[in-house]
Amino acid sequence: MHQIRSIIQYLINGSSLRAISRELHLSRKAVTGYSNRLKACSIPLEQLRELGDAELSAVVYLPVKEVVPDSRKEDFLSRTEYFIRELSRTGVTRLLLWKEYKKQYPAGYEYAQFCALLAHYIQTHNPSMRLLHQPAEVMMVDFAGDKLSYTNTATGEVIPCPVLVCVLPYSNYAFVKALANARLLSLINALNECVQFFGGVPYGLKTDNMKQIVIKASRYEPSITEAFNLWARHYHISIITARVAHPRDKASVENEVKIAYRRIYAPLRNETFFSLEALNQAITHQLNIHNTENFQRKDYSRMDYFLKEEKPLLQPLPASPFIIKHRASAKVQRNYHITLGEDWHHYSVPYGYIGKTVSVVYDAEVVEIYLQMQRIALHKRSYKKHGYSTLKEHMPEGHQRYFEQRGWTGEYFLKQAAAIGDATRSYIEGVLKGKHFTEQTYNACLGILRLSKHYGTDRLEAACRRALAGGVFTFRTINNILKNNMDKHPFSEQQELFKTPTHNNIRGADHYK
Repeated sequence: MHQIRSIIQYLINGSSLRAISRELHLSRKAVTGYSNRLKACSIPLEQLRELGDAELSAVVYLPVKEVVPDSRKEDFLSRTEYFIRELSRTGVTRLLLWKEYKKQYPAGYEYAQFCALLAHYIQTHNPSMRLLHQPAEVMMVDFAGDKLSYTNTATGEVIPCPVLVCVLPYSNYAFVKALANARLLSLINALNECVQFFGGVPYGLKTDNMKQIVIKASRYEPSITEAFNLWARHYHISIITARVAHPRDKASVENEVKIAYRRIYAPLRNETFFSLEALNQAITHQLNIHNTENFQRKDYSRMDYFLKEEKPLLQPLPASPFIIKHRASAKVQRNYHITLGEDWHHYSVPYGYIGKTVSVVYDAEVVEIYLQMQRIALHKRSYKKHGYSTLKEHMPEGHQRYFEQRGWTGEYFLKQAAAIGDATRSYIEGVLKGKHFTEQTYNACLGILRLSKHYGTDRLEAACRRALAGGVFTFRTINNILKNNMDKHPFSEQQELFKTPTHNNIRGADHYK
């Protein structure tokens, strides 16, 4: 209307049509048409200038021609809901629907127009909504549809690897990693790396209904696996699931997957990797380029925006990463051990719990055994099949003594003797060397050490000091010294005990020259 009012003013001023066309940068034909319509009406130009936009528009513009209904289009639109519903069924294609449509309505649209109209209808009747995200509010997670791979150098086999993509939708800062497999343990380890990569924890994690996380999908109360609930509790993060078959609920990560195809997959498409570690190093390199490259028509990157706006609002990381724990039930056997079936290894519990059914909670490092929510045993995990991990305090007293006997070694007795004194250790060392088979001296060593319980460690040390001078290493020697209180005599008198007496029936060294 601004242009029309300018034309009216120029006409009132007596300007030519050529001049009006030049001043308003309109075509001569358009100016002529407007001028003819203005002059054709019975209203003077001065009054036309004062009319409102609606009244002036009615004078200048021709009435809209009545559209003649198109029977083909009406028929097509009546079928669109059926077409869309059928396309969701397995194996149904647009070509098949078009062939059925032409049989029923031979005068209908051809295939190209059929597809164009159907696409336009779907687009206009299924609009997307732009979602506004708050910083540190949520992290979106999904597996890429296509996998990357590396080559096993030993076999030459090409190993496909699922690729996990995580993104913070506020800043679009992304994390990408190839996994050995898509099982829960690999997923949790990758998510541990992801929050370490971000340097903090968002308040929510949004994912589709992947089986590693969701047991039973529900729009209102999805059932989450116990292991993933423990992971979420460890990081104080809420789990949010998208609606089934609604990928737009997590549009940010869906878009990030497409970007990963272009900026990670495509640059690596001609490279060969020989380990999963090498593959992930290449992914990390391309990911860093992606995160540090400026957005189109903006002077900052994903990393810039993340560091400035989002990272300060993330929750702090816990002191240690989450370690997935497994749970099993086991019955305490008569030998006061339970069996961890995954490794077929046996772990001891206090013998008083024989016959009880206990819960076993274990991870890669530790095995914990519980009875009614109370921990009764703790072991370092062993992967030795059919092996036993036994703690001495779990055994009955009689078994402990037997266990001690079975555990006797020369080093064991020397360590016990050293705790009493240097003389005792030297004497025990002499006892151990007194037999060809060291095991035959263990009872004598045990007997000597047990004398300290009756006579005390000081007297045993004194007895061993005096016995060392004689060079005779037996239990009987030490026992006699202590029994006769000879350890209390001055050392010079004690030395006389071990001198060879003078006697005619004893041959000296000279006899054998």
